[in-house]
Amino acid sequence: MSKLDRWLLPDGIEEMLPQEASRVEALRRRLVDGFRCWGYDYVIPPMVEFTDSLLTGSGGDIELLTFKVTDQLSGKTMGVRADITPQAARMDAHSLQREGVNRLCYAGHVLHARPKVPLASRTPIWVGVELFGEAGIEADIEVVSLLLDTLKTAGLPQYIDIGHVGIFRALATATGLNSEQEEQLFTLLQAKATTDIQKWAEANIADKQQRAWIIELPKLSGSVAILEKAKSVLTSAPAEVFIALDELGQLARTVQQRYDDAQIHFDLSELRGYHYHTGIVFGAFTPGEGEAIANGGRYDHIGEAFGRRRPATGFSANLSVISRVLQEQINTVYGIFAPVTKSASQWQKIAALRAQGERVIVGFTAQQQPLDYQNCNRLLVERDGEFIVENI
Repeated sequence: MSKLDRWLLPDGIEEMLPQEASRVEALRRRLVDGFRCWGYDYVIPPMVEFTDSLLTGSGGDIELLTFKVTDQLSGKTMGVRADITPQAARMDAHSLQREGVNRLCYAGHVLHARPKVPLASRTPIWVGVELFGEAGIEADIEVVSLLLDTLKTAGLPQYIDIGHVGIFRALATATGLNSEQEEQLFTLLQAKATTDIQKWAEANIADKQQRAWIIELPKLSGSVAILEKAKSVLTSAPAEVFIALDELGQLARTVQQRYDDAQIHFDLSELRGYHYHTGIVFGAFTPGEGEAIANGGRYDHIGEAFGRRRPATGFSANLSVISRVLQEQINTVYGIFAPVTKSASQWQKIAALRAQGERVIVGFTAQQQPLDYQNCNRLLVERDGEFIVENI
């Protein structure tokens, strides 16, 4: 690499300059403070872990996103986290070992070996919550409610898309699909390829009614009314399907009462995180962004690999994207310029101002003028033996 190229960053690797960094940090503080008000304890998982734990139960998608390195001390393979959820599950199952309900929240960078979508950052900052120890629908309702509250706090539209992977899983089992057929159908559903789904169903499912379930599944998308339609379309489907529909109905009724401005859309063929989610799944969207700015759902199996299977649900939000969408203007923080001096009294005054939250910039010997510094609109001066702040 030539000297002229040394400043270049790898594709998808980003830095944040002062204005953007200030915006992201201010937003992070607001959101994490909001999580804590709901009873979620803040944790800071490590950036790197052995892949034996980092990739446990997270599915092949996360493994493909994970940078892997060799630990020079142990010789074992380590990974740089591409997702924080498995780390939170490990902390709940092994490090904390709390009984009953455990609520955790986090914020931090993740690293992706490849962008999740074209032009996406490979070093996004994520914030999120995980709720462990409650298998009932009340936990899913709390997490979805907290996501809507988070969107409101961030100043974003409260628009979420909700599905339930248990519906597809029950139908796939009832129709006798093998693992290869299930993966083929999963891919077609993700692409919303209705014509191809019909052709595939006709070629792979002999039973007429079971074939109709699969063909109609991607069409079951819309408002809460789609749940009642699904019950008639999926007649004679396994009982698990109707249990899932009832859960979605209960969630919709409760959340809509709490957040009457929320726009809730249901998509029963939505299989976001299918390979490790076990129940309700959801994503938050905002105009101008093709991909979800937050994703979440129930995952009841990850903790099992750590020797303590626990019901769990949660969500993570892409703080970097949310900040870019908002482009909110952080009010300029103006500072106080203090000319260099050896006066102990001046230093005590500077310390007192900083303790009050003021930004105080002390000049150097060759830099005695406030114009040498950005955003200083006041000056610390000595008047009659006392140091006071004056406007410039």
